[in-house]
Amino acid sequence: MVQPAPTTGTDVRTAVAARGLVKVYGRGDAAVRALDEVDVDFAAGRFTAIMGPSGSGKSTLMHCLAGLDSADAGEVHIGRTELTALSDRELTRVRRDRIGFVFQSFNLLPALTAEQNVLLGLELAGRAPDRAWFDAVVDRLGLRDRLRHKPSELSGGQQQRVACARALVGRPDVVFADEPTGNLDSRSGAEVLDFLRTSVRDLGQTVIMVTHDPVAASHADRVVLLADGRVAGELVRPTADTVLAALKHLGDI
Repeated sequence: MVQPAPTTGTDVRTAVAARGLVKVYGRGDAAVRALDEVDVDFAAGRFTAIMGPSGSGKSTLMHCLAGLDSADAGEVHIGRTELTALSDRELTRVRRDRIGFVFQSFNLLPALTAEQNVLLGLELAGRAPDRAWFDAVVDRLGLRDRLRHKPSELSGGQQQRVACARALVGRPDVVFADEPTGNLDSRSGAEVLDFLRTSVRDLGQTVIMVTHDPVAASHADRVVLLADGRVAGELVRPTADTVLAALKHLGDI
């Protein structure tokens, strides 16, 4: 059964929040209201999935939350920082220093080794890596013997694990994952999802993931459901079956 949203409870710190978020594409009769007054909170140290029918606004919501796209109205907060009030330069700094990204297409540089790809963001930011943390992330992902390999020498699952390591090595406030298993076979996808789950449980990471896959969403602590640009409900401790039922209720299947 789909429950009313949004809430994370008063005893849990909020990592990311949106208030009155509006995003419109196009103008006049061709205008599409991709986000329509969205209010939603995402708890720190939790794994949240965003789901909904095609065109529901889930990718647009993630892009606005992560500062990859600008909202037409409303506010986005990462902790105490209001992203929607920042200059382009300030926003770039927040994305670089406080947000990690995992994309469906891996986004690794082919000329660099796995280790160089993992550390690239820190290098560009002029930050020295915490070697103990780097070692912990690499070992947790099983990449120790792959660090000198280039992306072309790695499987899809290994490349996505490198992308996960890159997202985590800077100890960001939040990791956004956009269809992280979309280009992977079921086994590799399960490995990546297990790691995201582990990063939350054992490393205290906050993860927000957009996915269309009920099995992927079942790895999350909570699923936020969107429909027609609005929050349509949530599921706590989701299973693949409860997610599937919720999507059917929203008309996605």
